[in-house]
Amino acid sequence: MGNDFFRFKQFTIRQGGAAMKVGVDSVLLGAWACTDHTSFLASHSSLRILDVGAGTGLLALMAAQRYPDAAIDAVEIDMDACRQATDNVANSPWSSHIRVICDDFINYAKHCPLRYDLIISNPPYFTASLKPPDAKRNIARHNDSLPHRCLLDGSAKLLASSGVLAIVLPTAEALTLMDEAAIYGLFVKRMLQVQPIPSKPVYRILVELSKTPSLACGEKLEERLCIEKSDRSDYTDEYKQLTKEFYLKF
Repeated sequence: MGNDFFRFKQFTIRQGGAAMKVGVDSVLLGAWACTDHTSFLASHSSLRILDVGAGTGLLALMAAQRYPDAAIDAVEIDMDACRQATDNVANSPWSSHIRVICDDFINYAKHCPLRYDLIISNPPYFTASLKPPDAKRNIARHNDSLPHRCLLDGSAKLLASSGVLAIVLPTAEALTLMDEAAIYGLFVKRMLQVQPIPSKPVYRILVELSKTPSLACGEKLEERLCIEKSDRSDYTDEYKQLTKEFYLKF
């Protein structure tokens, strides 16, 4: 990886103008969300996908690689990040299928008439930590501009009846969000608990939420993934298998 770009198998992310660079969280989410492609496509004849807090456009581009015929919208509040995402989309094979929208998601959700089959987001999550001096990183990392209740509320409005909301968060924030989701008519469908190495605790949870209440009654599928075996860059077979569609190294 260079400081200003990250090359994937089918696209490149330029990130010099973005507050948050390409990271493991987004790659994991993009690779894991709606992993059963055949089943997901079979239940959605014409896919519409929304990336909330698009940043560099990474999640939108991963979704486009997996579902090249989908109509994809990518909403981002920061103007510089929007320009970066727009450039990355324009230089990808799916430029005609992805629309980058510079807007506050809360405002977008209020006025958007569309309904989405998949909403995907690596949202800002810090709530009580000391904030970095960089204002753009504040927006990207802290949820002042997009509290999780607003993400849930807006997503519940924009999801199609059989749609899925896929999110990645640190463990504590994810558990809180899952508890709050039912208030907005969203229920846990599937979750992935992520450990950096086997001896370390779970530090990220990926979760899919849907409008189907029955999935909240003990039917949700819980999975666990270790990224590395023990030493740095000694990746597990499970991690390689999950991300091999995208990472050049796998």
